[in-house]
Amino acid sequence: MIEVSRVANKIGKESGFREMVFSEKEINYCEPKANKAEHYAARFAAKEAFLKAIGTGWKNGTALNEIEIQHDDEGSPELHLLGETAKTLASMGINKIHVSLSHLKSIASAVVVVE
Repeated sequence: MIEVSRVANKIGKESGFREMVFSEKEINYCEPKANKAEHYAARFAAKEAFLKAIGTGWKNGTALNEIEIQHDDEGSPELHLLGETAKTLASMGINKIHVSLSHLKSIASAVVVVE
């Protein structure tokens, strides 16, 4: 769970936060949205929830922008691992990742279950 205003502050600055935390696909998805900070915040919450779900937190060899939220053909969110992060976590034997995103004007949250 995260306050949308905290993420809005970070993405509003040209400090590279957006590129460090979000993949190019996520940025392309969020930027055209009317309330883009809500969408960014939900994705940030999902990345944090995933790292907690795997039980290791942020490990060497992982990057937040390589933990990506995409949508399937029906619009449901999916969490995908990319690049070095996928390689680093491959040995964990993750078979399935379930993700749920929620956001309101002031709060965003995510739940991640790893099998």
